[in-house]
Amino acid sequence: MAIVETVVPRSTGMPSKGVIAEWIKSRLDDSQRFLLLCILIGLSCGIAAVLFHWSIHYLFHSVWDWATALGGWKFYGVMLGAPTLGGLLVGISVKTFAPDSAGSGIPQTKAAYYNHGGYISSATGFWRFVLGSLYCGLGNSLGREGPTVHLSSAISSRLGRWIFKDPNRIQSALPVGMAAGIAAAFNAPLSAITFVFEELLDNFSMKALGGIVVAVVIAAAVSRSLLGEDPILASHLNKEFITSPWMFVGIPMGLMAGLLGHFFVSCVLTLRLKFKEKMAKMSWLTPAVGGLSCGLLGVLAYQVSGNFGDPQNSVFSIGYESLELAFEDSLVWQVLAVLLICKFIAVVVNYATGGSGGLFSPTLFLGGMLGGLIGMLLVGLEGWMHFSNWPGTHQVVGGCVLLGMGAMFSAVVRCPFTSLIIIFEMTGNYSLILPLMAGNMLAWSIAKKFRPIALYDALLLQDGVNLKKFSAFRGSQDYRNLPVAAIMSHEVLSMQSGVTVEENIKSLGARGMVYHAYPIMDAHGDLIGIVTRHELEESVSEALLDNLILDQILLSVQPDTSIRDAANRMIANNYQQVTVVSATNSQKLLGLITLNDIARQQNASEL
Repeated sequence: MAIVETVVPRSTGMPSKGVIAEWIKSRLDDSQRFLLLCILIGLSCGIAAVLFHWSIHYLFHSVWDWATALGGWKFYGVMLGAPTLGGLLVGISVKTFAPDSAGSGIPQTKAAYYNHGGYISSATGFWRFVLGSLYCGLGNSLGREGPTVHLSSAISSRLGRWIFKDPNRIQSALPVGMAAGIAAAFNAPLSAITFVFEELLDNFSMKALGGIVVAVVIAAAVSRSLLGEDPILASHLNKEFITSPWMFVGIPMGLMAGLLGHFFVSCVLTLRLKFKEKMAKMSWLTPAVGGLSCGLLGVLAYQVSGNFGDPQNSVFSIGYESLELAFEDSLVWQVLAVLLICKFIAVVVNYATGGSGGLFSPTLFLGGMLGGLIGMLLVGLEGWMHFSNWPGTHQVVGGCVLLGMGAMFSAVVRCPFTSLIIIFEMTGNYSLILPLMAGNMLAWSIAKKFRPIALYDALLLQDGVNLKKFSAFRGSQDYRNLPVAAIMSHEVLSMQSGVTVEENIKSLGARGMVYHAYPIMDAHGDLIGIVTRHELEESVSEALLDNLILDQILLSVQPDTSIRDAANRMIANNYQQVTVVSATNSQKLLGLITLNDIARQQNASEL
């Protein structure tokens, strides 16, 4: 008789995560489990956000203190080398094993929510923490808030998959984590709620609000317990501002911030696209180039501002210290100008080259420096014209810094209600709320007029992510004015010229001829025509594919062509589809858009 030996695993004394999850499912109903999930998300994301804050803060100050202690040429060597090293580490890591850790993390979070059912891997969250800490902590000029959102969303996605099997519940965990991350990073629970609805969900839902509020309260409580109760920025502003004269400040501030914000976004997108196209094979090196550029600009700003008695290091890393000095009117106008220009260029280059960091705090910094300069101008005019009911010099400059921060945030991030609340929560000052509202809405309107697609969605379009599932592209705006890049198919099956129809059909393999049309590429990968399935079925198998397009007039559009114009061109030429090609190279195929795509988008927009 054979003896079968059963090996029983030895108990470790601790229940496994699977056992705990099953116990929770057996004891709690769906609503109770979701409440538990929101509590766990709030605790976990609050702790993660604080640890991320500490890691960047202590790493950067350790590097800065070490460099200043060395002094002389060694100081400059360290402050040039540290950001470059941070960029190199990020570039190698992103290229080899952490592809989702570049950029701010908010576009990746949106793509995960709409296109991947809320799934973000735990590894993505881990590497976002590590690489964001290294990149910003070693001095690069990006922020921690966007990466905190991505990190928190990864945590909430993991917890959602642990407690629930329902895909809808897993997806609904993502906005909860996103809100918890913002609340803890900014110490701003109210703006965390509005940001999620403006940026991610794009509509207000009481059903979603309950869980988000629970997580936000817990995450903010954790942050305040560990980091303190004070706002992130100490504004030291008088609470008794007179509204009427400040309304005349808020409006021009909104105009200037709207124009500067549009210019900033255009620079980021244009330079990023150039690096993606020209440096694709060396993408692992480009963040180091951005780091070296940031080091040069930071050292330059430090040297130049030192000539005015105010050496600052805020081109490096986060930069909130200089914002506080600007609130106190402790920076001369030359320093404000130097910091504005150098920080602007450093942020654009850092982000465009693929650094791991966000744009929230850099945007606030730029708006604050712009506001400080306008405040200095107003102080000069007041000395000349003697305005009545005007506060002291410090209060004028500090008030303008606050208005500039809000207007710039509204123009760049494109969340006008969040931009109102976040300034109030970050600074603890409410007295300028009316001019802040006027300036923010004007800046938002100007930026939206010049560029209909907001920054984070435009970044996803550059990466070939289809946005037609996003709520913002399903009815909250006129879909016909959107670019075709928002809804086109990026992955297109193509056929090869110079070979027979039969050989091309065989190359499709098991996929078969499932699409209505196929672009035709030559041996160099250039687009030379398009053939329909009907034409293939009616052709002779031994015929060369090139014979089917001898007299063809190829109809193409560019990615920024509006859906309305593309549809009109297809209808006028009796085409059911057109190829989408590069604006700089009409033979470089980027995608395909069909009348069916446009019809589906129209139907979704009318629901």
